Amino acid sequence: MKRLGNLIDAFRPATGEPPRKLWPFMRWCLDGSWPMLGVAGAISALTGSLEVVSALILGWLIDGALASGPESYFSAQSGMLALFVLFYLVLRPLAFGFASASNSIIVGPNVMPLVLSRLHRWTLGQAVTFFDNDFAGRISQKQMQAARAVTDVATEIINTVCFALASIIGSVIFLIAVDYRVALALAVWLVAYVLLIRHFMPRVRENSAARAAARAMVSGQVVDTITNIKTVKLFAHAAYEDQVALKAMERFREKSVEFGIISTWFRTSLMTLAGLLPVLLIGGTLLLWQQGLTTAGAIAAAGAISMRIAQMSGWVSFTLMSIYTSVGEVEDAMATLAVPHGLQDAPAAVGLQKIRGEITFEDVSFTYGRKQGGVRNISLHIAPGEKLGIVGGSGAGKSTLVALLLRLYDVEKGRLLVDGQDVREITQESLRRQIGMVTQETAMFNRSARDNIRYGRPDASEAELLDAARTAEADEFIETMVDHTGRTGYDAYLGERGVKLSGGQRQRIALARAFVKDAPILVLDEATSALDSEVEASIQAALVQVMQGKTVLAIAHRLSTIAEMDRIVVMEEGRIVEQGSHAELLARGGLYARYWNRQSGGFIGTDEADEAAE
Repeated sequence: MKRLGNLIDAFRPATGEPPRKLWPFMRWCLDGSWPMLGVAGAISALTGSLEVVSALILGWLIDGALASGPESYFSAQSGMLALFVLFYLVLRPLAFGFASASNSIIVGPNVMPLVLSRLHRWTLGQAVTFFDNDFAGRISQKQMQAARAVTDVATEIINTVCFALASIIGSVIFLIAVDYRVALALAVWLVAYVLLIRHFMPRVRENSAARAAARAMVSGQVVDTITNIKTVKLFAHAAYEDQVALKAMERFREKSVEFGIISTWFRTSLMTLAGLLPVLLIGGTLLLWQQGLTTAGAIAAAGAISMRIAQMSGWVSFTLMSIYTSVGEVEDAMATLAVPHGLQDAPAAVGLQKIRGEITFEDVSFTYGRKQGGVRNISLHIAPGEKLGIVGGSGAGKSTLVALLLRLYDVEKGRLLVDGQDVREITQESLRRQIGMVTQETAMFNRSARDNIRYGRPDASEAELLDAARTAEADEFIETMVDHTGRTGYDAYLGERGVKLSGGQRQRIALARAFVKDAPILVLDEATSALDSEVEASIQAALVQVMQGKTVLAIAHRLSTIAEMDRIVVMEEGRIVEQGSHAELLARGGLYARYWNRQSGGFIGTDEADEAAE
């Protein structure tokens, strides 16, 4: 049976980008699974047709009983009775077993991961601005929502629509054989049923999309609050966050009530229409029987069919409501997820191989699409192996310079070259593999300490991992860690965003991650800001060793950490205003010298302090 579970490749990559129209988007999501979806639909249709056969056999048994009488019934109708037993004990169970296997083994377990993996893979390729502009919880909710909804649409169409269509087609054929007028009554009823569906389903779809959007906003708001729970508690804003969440929940409640109202009207109308069908079919065949135009068995078969279709109409309608609900959720998620990548590799982009580490900014400008902020007209050449310090007040453009090097954004003007190659002509992944980075706000995964360090280079050996941890002064505290499940040392989990660690511990693990990556370019953005003086002194010695042979860009407010750099550039309002060695800049008596002289505890003063001192 397990082999059936492999008939759909659950992780097959998608072709192209997701379309922004509903049915093309659904096809994109399900591409590669269509042959098995077709097989599952055919099995479901075969199973549905057996419902008509069941009613036929019932009619034959009744007609046989009336014709034979009780004394000779079993002997005269032995063949019919054998067919009855064979059908109900062998054929029907086998058909339903195959239908269940196609749904529970082939389709269900594979379609969900197929869609989710494609959406997640596409989302991972988005530029950082995509994530900056939305809630992390909302994005993840949309991925799960779309994957579940597409899966529900596919499985419900197979299980219900194919099954019901086959049953109805078979019923029409049988009723035509009884009398065309009875079949015509069913046809009129079906038209009324379709009109009812057409009236309600668009409203269900619209209300479902609104409810899904409101639900995702609740999820995003709650996750945002929980992610920042320490800030909430430090500012004593639990009541405020509660009110923000309640507003989102109230909107969700309102949309749910609106959805409930339309559902109630739909079900009431449906049950009224469903009750009409047995009256039409049984009453019609009774009239024909009274006129001697049909048999008692036909009455029984028509009655069984009418009641089955009446019951099925409710089941089908609720399923269609579920399908339209899922379609509404797909449309809602599609608006968030099926957007083009804001930052794409060029069609002819090449992979960057091992590099020397030469970096050149040629008249580079980038202002985030605004008139202020970012960097302007930056021209800077960094030789392979050069150690460059970058200094400037808040908003001077230091981090923008690094973000452009990592190609988190594309330059708006000029060129940025690495080893003489324009970064826009290099694949993003290959560029970032050549750059190791440690930031002030270190990012940790809720995984083991080992996994977090090895994230720098997943194929690093255990010896290399331990050596990087020791070099970063992280080995000692890692060995003493115990998480809530009892895992210890390098196997202990760090908690979401590394919340179980102090700021200094997080930075030491981030340093170990950069050390084990061993990239030719190393970016240090306030890499030791969270460390105490004693640990920082030890780390600085390790950094000197690790920086050997690498091109280094070091951003720091603590000028003592970059005084030994080969060269220092000073930025102000997005421009380079000074550059030279530490001694040269001090001798010049400019902005760097003022920073140096005004430091208290080794930090650059704020812009306000600078203005007050002038």
